[in-house]
Amino acid sequence: MSTMKSDFLNTLTERGYVHQCSDAAGLDALAVKGEIVSYVGYDCTAASLHVGHLLSIMMLHWLQATGAGRPIALMGGGTTRVGDPSGRDETRRILPIEQINANKDAIKGVFSRFLTFGDAPREAAMVDNAEWLAPLNYIEFLRDVGRHFSVNRMLSMDSAKLRLDREQELSFIEFNYMLLQSYDFVELARRYGCNLQMGGSDQWGNIVMGVDLGRRMGTHQLYALTCPLLTTASGAKMGKTAAGAVWLNEDHLAPYDYWQFWRNTEDADVERFLKLFTLLPLGEVARLAALAGAEINEAKKILATEATALVHGRDKAAAAAETARKTFESGQLATDLPTVDVPSADLANELGVLSAFVTAGLVKSNGEARRQIKEGGLKVNDQAVTDEKARLTPADVTGDGVIKLSLGKKKHVLLKPV
Repeated sequence: MSTMKSDFLNTLTERGYVHQCSDAAGLDALAVKGEIVSYVGYDCTAASLHVGHLLSIMMLHWLQATGAGRPIALMGGGTTRVGDPSGRDETRRILPIEQINANKDAIKGVFSRFLTFGDAPREAAMVDNAEWLAPLNYIEFLRDVGRHFSVNRMLSMDSAKLRLDREQELSFIEFNYMLLQSYDFVELARRYGCNLQMGGSDQWGNIVMGVDLGRRMGTHQLYALTCPLLTTASGAKMGKTAAGAVWLNEDHLAPYDYWQFWRNTEDADVERFLKLFTLLPLGEVARLAALAGAEINEAKKILATEATALVHGRDKAAAAAETARKTFESGQLATDLPTVDVPSADLANELGVLSAFVTAGLVKSNGEARRQIKEGGLKVNDQAVTDEKARLTPADVTGDGVIKLSLGKKKHVLLKPV
């Protein structure tokens, strides 16, 4: 795809977003004319999206930023009621409709950081597939849509095949997900002139099924474009940490912790992540990627600040960077570190150090805290904890009115008596 004429496909290719494309030349011609209408679907299984969703959000951003067309963020208010089996070993828990709607409302806000919404031809739209899926008549749906699907082909798709190969149950409701996602593409084509679906490479089978369904049901030409499923240089799944998913919503993960996630990027991933997760010009990315030795840490700080600014805004990104500077470089106590309130009575009665670290969220259990103590990983006010029976008292409260708990060198939480 190196000979593309459009800024959109050239940008996506140069930055590393492209994994597969159904018809690159045809899509490129649409992009040059600014006539792409593309969607990505987001199921509402949690009250926040996570870092794993960022690649496709960035693809929608670049579609709009390069003037190639109109992005659509599709909320899965309907498909979430069924559950996508792709990449899963077990049936997804079916959520109550009230929870799905609450999750949908909670995840909407992040898109405004990346897209400009409005009614103009190239302004983004947010749509909910419950609009057409919820009222479906099952018999009519089977007759009008289901007849175009081959069960043989559906069983050959990874989302079904991997589960069956492992002899793990694939429920009939999940088996229908492929039909619903394909039908989404057709409905968006009819209602919004949509002609491209983008998503992760694990969605390729579902997306090309939608392209095929559009052809069979008489829509205009539809296209498919996927991005790679990212792993880190060491092979770990991108966006997963020991503490769990790296959420995009601030009430799920503080901007400082989000900044720290990017600051902890492996050296070998810095250039790739600067291309994918920031808006920095490629020339600047190349300059930063050329830094070696200890200087690579400066590139990681820029990556952390730029990536955090996209999700949480420039001010919070700068504040997170300053907090880290104070904590790690100046040896100061940065009082804007993540803070957890504890009742003053707990300290007066002497709070066990194991419980304190669990309360702070730095470890998941007393057992994990004990293991960390044996390995020298826990500190209170920068002093290593050596006794698992140690207790925190009002005497441990610093002049700043807090107790600083640390896990390793990079994770810190302030306990604040209230």
